[in-house]
Amino acid sequence: MGSVTATAAPSTSANVTRWFRTFGAISRAGFRRYSTYRQAALAGAVTNTVFGFLHCAVLLAAAGSGTVGGYDRPRLATFVWMGQGLLAVVLLWGWTDLADRIRTGDVAADLLRPVHPVTSYLATDLGRAGYAALARLLPPVLVGPLFFDVYLPSRWPTVGLFVVSVVTAVVLCFGCRFLVNAAAYWWQDARGPVLLWTLGSGVLAGLYFPLRFLPDWLQLVLWFGTPFPSLMQTPLDVLVERDPPAVQVGLVALQLGWAVLVLAACRLVQRRAERRLVVQGG
Repeated sequence: MGSVTATAAPSTSANVTRWFRTFGAISRAGFRRYSTYRQAALAGAVTNTVFGFLHCAVLLAAAGSGTVGGYDRPRLATFVWMGQGLLAVVLLWGWTDLADRIRTGDVAADLLRPVHPVTSYLATDLGRAGYAALARLLPPVLVGPLFFDVYLPSRWPTVGLFVVSVVTAVVLCFGCRFLVNAAAYWWQDARGPVLLWTLGSGVLAGLYFPLRFLPDWLQLVLWFGTPFPSLMQTPLDVLVERDPPAVQVGLVALQLGWAVLVLAACRLVQRRAERRLVVQGG
C-alpha cells in the first residue's frame, strides 16, 4: 500500500494562458467523448419528450383555467418543456465516474496528473453539457410548442441572464455530484449517498413541480439553506419571467454564490482525501 497525493504547479501569470488552453482542451475532449453515444442521446431525447407530455398534462390540470403559484398555463408549459431539456444538460444524476475510480484505485492516475482533479472533471462536465445542449435540450424545446401554448420572454435581458443561470447550474450541479462521489474516499462505496442524492435532488430542485407551489417559509429555507433550487428552479423561473428583473438578478447572484461555495468545498474535500488516501494493491 502507498499513499498518493496530488501536486499542482504554482499559480503564476505565466501559467494562466496554459491553464485556459488545458481547460479548453479537456472540455473539447469531453464533448467528443459524449458525442460518440448518439443512440443513447436519441433514446434519452425521446424519453424526455414523452415524459414532457405527461408532466405538462398534470401541471396544466393543476392550473385549470387560471394560475397556480404565480404561473399561468403558458408559463407552466415552458417550465415543463425547458425542464425536460435541461435535465440532461444539468445532469442531476447518472454520474459516478469519480466514485468508480476511487473504488477501483484508478483515481491514483488522476492524482498524478498536473491538472487538479476538480478542474479536470469540471472541464469534462462542461464539454458533456455542451453536447447535451444540442442533442438533449433542443428536441423537447422544439416539440413542446407544437402541441402547447408556451411563454416566450418579453424582456431582452432575460435571454442572457438565462444562459448565465444555466451555465452556473451546470457548474453547481457538478460540484454537488463531486461531493457525493467523494464520499467513496472514506466509505469505499458511494452508492448510498448517490441514491439519496438521486431521490432528493429531483424533488428539491424543482424538476417534478415548481417549488413556488410550496409555502413561502419552506421556499426561503430551500433557496437560502440548500443549493437545490439553484439547479433547476432558478433557470426556469428566469426564463418564464416569474419575477421582476431585480429578483431575477438576485436569484442568479444567489446561484453564483452557491457555485463558488460548493466548488471551494470540492477542493477542500479533495485536499483532505489526498492526505489520507491509501490505494489498495498499488
